Amino acid sequence: MAQTRLTPFAKILIVALVVGGVYYGLSKLRDPNVKDKIKGLSTEKGAESKDGYKDVINIGVVTWGGYAGGQYFNKGFEANTASQFYKDYGFKVNFKIIDDFDASRDAFKNGDIDLMWATIDAFPTEVEGLAQYDPQVVFQADWSRGGDAVVVNRGINKVSDLKGKKIAVAPMTPSHSFLIWLLEAGDLSVKDVKIVEVPSAIDAADAFKSNTVDAAVVWSPDDEDCINKVAGSKVLESTKHASHIIADVFVAKKEFIETHKEQMRDLYEGWMKGAAEINTSDNAKREASKILAKGLNMPEDYCYNAINNVRIASHGDNLDFFGLNPQYTGVTGEELYNKMKVKYDQLGYSTANAKSWRLLAAKDLINQVNLNIPGAESEKGKVFTTATTDIKEKEALSTKQLSISFRSGEYQLDENAKQLIDYQFIPIAKAFSNSRVRIEGNTDNVGSFATNVALSKKRAQAVANYLMSEHNMPANRIIVIGNGPSKPVSGCEDNANEDCKSKNRRTDFELVND
Repeated sequence: MAQTRLTPFAKILIVALVVGGVYYGLSKLRDPNVKDKIKGLSTEKGAESKDGYKDVINIGVVTWGGYAGGQYFNKGFEANTASQFYKDYGFKVNFKIIDDFDASRDAFKNGDIDLMWATIDAFPTEVEGLAQYDPQVVFQADWSRGGDAVVVNRGINKVSDLKGKKIAVAPMTPSHSFLIWLLEAGDLSVKDVKIVEVPSAIDAADAFKSNTVDAAVVWSPDDEDCINKVAGSKVLESTKHASHIIADVFVAKKEFIETHKEQMRDLYEGWMKGAAEINTSDNAKREASKILAKGLNMPEDYCYNAINNVRIASHGDNLDFFGLNPQYTGVTGEELYNKMKVKYDQLGYSTANAKSWRLLAAKDLINQVNLNIPGAESEKGKVFTTATTDIKEKEALSTKQLSISFRSGEYQLDENAKQLIDYQFIPIAKAFSNSRVRIEGNTDNVGSFATNVALSKKRAQAVANYLMSEHNMPANRIIVIGNGPSKPVSGCEDNANEDCKSKNRRTDFELVND
């Protein structure tokens, strides 16, 4: 059979048709409507493209205002094409509300969510149980600033009044961490109170309202509800003053981060852009409140207050938190994690084998981003005004007694005294950074009253000078008092022996709230 040969013209025509078909196909792919339809085939399942870039990142959250930066940038909770994540970076984000703790952890283990919420203070209690998934802390979302509170019955006015009282708290949660810190600030421990364990902070509030406990660690707005329903009750302390204890973060599996490095960087950058807008614009905060109201099925005012009860973490805050800003002297994630790892282990929760912070912190992700936009900078510390007489004399929330040794008649701090202050008090001062610090010098009764008062004030001032020079504490935050021998330790009022005299030669560190 003879072969049919194509004429030169036919060959040109065929080539033209092929090129035209390819051009048409490419033009249709550039059509946003067609592109969305194609992406939509895999978007619903969160499928991954050949290079591992995921169409939908699923993030597990709870009913909380601290995640507003990401939800605002996403223009909602559900994956959608109006999202700035989609417009700027080409992927979608889906927020899944999983308020049940165990369910959220199961979803993370099973791969139903790619990122899960956690708080660094309580994270040491679960790190070992997640070891096979190689969890990594990828970024900080917020600091609690009023979202957590300790409500108390009538007659409880300071931390020391909690001694022997029944306190409802959910163990191994941020509420538990908050209580541990508060008791330590008042020279108490959980062994000095009667812990009533409950499943959650909501249950703690219910226990308080049923008058079965003397105090409870609750969430906002349950604190207001408790006060309204229990006569004479009040908030003893909240994270408005205890500003650097509860830090919300997100955790991802190491394998997921390594296979989605560029996407994780983009997720973080976009989230921080949303956080910056909320931190600099009330209009943006109002818009975020609308998004939260719809996503959480809560009133808009509730959601606006929920956002105000946190510090939405900026890019600068993350640099601070991950120890990437050498000028930062506040609380870092590593300090908080390590302290609570020890504290929970001492309470019998076996956290000693939890991985070190260095193996948990995915700080390279933060380092890859450079944001120079309004609102991306670190949070400014509270500006303290000069203390009035009322504030100077106000009853302290808590008192931490330290026996700082001075040579007879002298007031200079030696290296041992500085180390004692660094170890025993500085962590508390940084954690309660919105409270004033009152330093009260005390003496025994050897010598004249006037001489002892003057000496005790010089010693208190020496401590204040150290806090300002070595720890950058604002001068207006510090109140200096010299009591002399007028406030002896209970049982040592007469300075009857050397032991009592030693106890009375002390320095009291007190937290005072405006």
